[in-house]
Amino acid sequence: MSFHMHLRATASNEIPEDFSSLEDFMLAAWEAHPEEYAAGIADSIEKDFVQVDGLYTMGTNQDDTTNATNTLPIFGGRQIYRTPARDERPFVILDSAETRDAAHFLRTVSFEERWQIAGAKLSKPYVDWEDKNVARNIYLGHHNALRTFYERAAQAGHAVIKAFWY
Repeated sequence: MSFHMHLRATASNEIPEDFSSLEDFMLAAWEAHPEEYAAGIADSIEKDFVQVDGLYTMGTNQDDTTNATNTLPIFGGRQIYRTPARDERPFVILDSAETRDAAHFLRTVSFEERWQIAGAKLSKPYVDWEDKNVARNIYLGHHNALRTFYERAAQAGHAVIKAFWY
């Protein structure tokens, strides 16, 4: 089974506001993902996105709603649901200001400091691997890719749409 977090940068005025239109937009973007990734307007994380969120949020005060920039890269943003029941995964939208905040967070957060806090827990699935740095390198790769993606989106003044494909 495969599951992905798919990020797509776009101009704020091009974001569909209803679930069905967002779904159509993001499905088309997913089909064009290799080209959009190469163009720098898309990124994705396969399977590890919940753990990457943990890299940024573990050991932080999750109840502090005044400073939640550490949640922006993965799960932060305005959620759009298909139905009011909210019984399925939403699309998540960061406006251009939130995209800038996410880019700033990723540019200024110390990966090494976050790894010191979260690395032991995030490394558990890799404990028997011969290369003891494999987990660190995987998360560093995700961090660098997210930093590059959000920085490009912020520089272009774009918003970011997130889809979670299962």
